[in-house]
Amino acid sequence: MTIETRQPVHPEHFRGMDSTSLAETFLIPRVFYPGEARFTYTLFDRMIVGGVEPVSAPIILETDPALATPFFLQRRELGAINLGGPGAISVDGQEYRLEPRDGIYVGAGARNVAFSSDDPVHPARFYCASTRAHRTYPTVAIPADHARRVHLGDAAQANERTIRQYVHPEVLESAELAMGLTTLVANNVWNTMPTHIHDRRSEVYLYLDLPEDAVVFHMMGPPEETRHLVVRNEQAVISPNWSIHTGVGTNSYSLIWAMAGENQEYTDMDPVAMSDLR
Repeated sequence: MTIETRQPVHPEHFRGMDSTSLAETFLIPRVFYPGEARFTYTLFDRMIVGGVEPVSAPIILETDPALATPFFLQRRELGAINLGGPGAISVDGQEYRLEPRDGIYVGAGARNVAFSSDDPVHPARFYCASTRAHRTYPTVAIPADHARRVHLGDAAQANERTIRQYVHPEVLESAELAMGLTTLVANNVWNTMPTHIHDRRSEVYLYLDLPEDAVVFHMMGPPEETRHLVVRNEQAVISPNWSIHTGVGTNSYSLIWAMAGENQEYTDMDPVAMSDLR
C-alpha cells in the first residue's frame, strides 16, 4: 500500500499556475492498480482518497508513516463504493458483501480492514475516501438502492442528473465524511452548474463512465480567476475550499464526490453568479 501526499495551495499561488503545474498539484491521473491499494493524501482538510483493487488475494488496509498511527483508522473514518465486480470488505472479522455500485461506511477505530474480490477475472474495485473522525460511528453497508436519491437540473441547461447520497446525514451518521455518486442523464454534460463554493469544506471528484476518447473539462479556481483541467475516465481532481467546482464533458458521465470539513450539510454552499465568473 502506498500514500502520496499533496500539499495545499493558496489561491494567490493558483493564479500563476500553468496547465502542467495545475495537473501535478490537483489531478490524480490514475486511481486503480490491479492487486494494489494506492492513495493520495491531500492536506486540504486532510482527506485521503484512492483505489483498492484486490485480484487473487485480499488487500489489507495498512497504516503509513504519513499518518503516524498504529492502524489506518485509529483517528479516521472511511467510505468506499465498489466500481468493479462483486467483492467484500471485512471489518474486524465481519464481512460486508458489496455488489457493483454498493457502498460502505467504516467507523473510526476499526483495526483490521481487508478488501477482496469474488472473481479475479472481474475483480472488485473499491474507490475509498477517508477523513478525520472525532468520534466513532457504526460501520454500515449501503446497497446502491438504499442510497438517498436526489434529482436535479434541467435538460434545457444540459445539467439533468441524479445524485445518490451514500454517506450523508439523512442516510447514516459520520464524523466528517460526506460521499456520493452523481450520474448525468443521457445527453447532459454539465455537473454543478450554476456553480458555487463550499468555503467550509474541500472536495475530491472521481470522474467515471467516460468513453475512452471522451474528456471532462473540470473548472476550478476563484470565481474571478478560473482555470480548467482536462480529465479522463477514472481520474480524480482535488477541489480546494476556495475553488468553484463544475465540469463539462464531451459525453455524459458519472462522478463520485467526497467531502471533508466543518459542515456536512449538502446544501451548504455559496452560489456564484454567472456574471461573476471570469
